[in-house]
Amino acid sequence: MRIIGAGFGRTGTLSTKSALERLGFGPCHHMTEVVQRRGQVHRWLALAEGRKTDWNSLLSGYSSCVDWPAAAYWRELADHYPDAKVILTVRDPERWLASMNATIFKQAKRGATLSGRTIHRISTLAGTDFAALVKMTGLVVRDGVFAGQMHPDHALKAFTTHIENVKATIPPDRLLVFDVKQGWQPLCAFLDVPAPAEPFPRVNDAATFQQHARAAGRLLFRRSR
Repeated sequence: MRIIGAGFGRTGTLSTKSALERLGFGPCHHMTEVVQRRGQVHRWLALAEGRKTDWNSLLSGYSSCVDWPAAAYWRELADHYPDAKVILTVRDPERWLASMNATIFKQAKRGATLSGRTIHRISTLAGTDFAALVKMTGLVVRDGVFAGQMHPDHALKAFTTHIENVKATIPPDRLLVFDVKQGWQPLCAFLDVPAPAEPFPRVNDAATFQQHARAAGRLLFRRSR
């Protein structure tokens, strides 16, 4: 593991994943990997439930990681991989909250509706990966990152407190505080690699997120261990 992403979801993590892989620091783990790779969701769920997990095994094959669930364990990962650099992706707090409301929080509210609960119940009874993902993200993000409180004021406080905690914990020479709007230059300077002669990746806006979420839901609802 060469790069540990400590930034919250909706801070350009998928764009950062694409950029790191373009720069030779891939494969890069992201929530999309949990959805796409069979078995991953159950291994992350085991970790979230407190069962002993070997980081080297869990992240085998990856050179970097960004986004939840890995970002929720940034302290543990930074300790386990002392030579890895840490990238804290950030964005304007109000814009971050607006993005969360349009994506992740919106999905959580949808899951709390009657139809959402019915789908989850069917998935649980059938033992599909959809139920496992809902449980894992609930434990890691809702209960872990946001302490069970996802209303706007608390979410904003959690976001800003997290940034300060990472800055206070990781030595400056090991840490890059990075807004994807800055493009290649600060990222490449931090990683000591040349900047590509192409635009910095810009992916996963709110509309794209919703499309991916629907496709992921369909895939996971059909898939089981």
